[in-house]
Amino acid sequence: MALSKVNFNSMNVTPSASKAIKFNSSNNGLETGDIGGSMVLISTQTASSSSTIDFTSGIDSTYKEYQFHFTDIHPETNNVTFSFQVDTGTNTNYNITTTSTFFRASHNEDDSGTALQYRDSDDQAQGTAFNKLCQTVGNDNDQSCTGILHLFDPSSTTFVKHFIATTNGCHEGDITREVFTSGYFNTTTALTRVRFKFDSGDIDSGTIKMYGVS
Repeated sequence: MALSKVNFNSMNVTPSASKAIKFNSSNNGLETGDIGGSMVLISTQTASSSSTIDFTSGIDSTYKEYQFHFTDIHPETNNVTFSFQVDTGTNTNYNITTTSTFFRASHNEDDSGTALQYRDSDDQAQGTAFNKLCQTVGNDNDQSCTGILHLFDPSSTTFVKHFIATTNGCHEGDITREVFTSGYFNTTTALTRVRFKFDSGDIDSGTIKMYGVS
């Protein structure tokens, strides 16, 4: 494909931290704007002895993918599981039917044991429970859970809603534990809310950022 000449008199490139420089629609000048695959920060929530972290706005048809980046999620209670569920906004039960897979890899700090497992006790088959992200997270000062959840096309009224998550947690027994889980929410109703929580006790501290992917 031949490159067009750039008309340097046809530029609109006001600097912006959240924008990129790209060709304009006529391919004869430059402008600033969003480009494919760029991430836009929508919301940040920081826990402080919080029973849940809820995202109840900003999830709509603007983006086909939303990402939730959670960092240093620390429990008040020892040996607990961090999980999530979604909701349509028509109720606040957070019990959308889910089918999922769940893989786990573990390695002890003292190199005394390793494991790579498919965990059918942690997946779901048309279940309505919260979906596990980090397991048996310890509450020592240096222990926490970190990872990324991808939620695809939550506003679709045609298709089920797919998700993929990868996480790493520091286990209460000084074990690093990586989790890969994926699945779908079996609904064609638009999803508008996401809730994160531990299965027991509050979220002592940590941050979750929600991004839209253009």
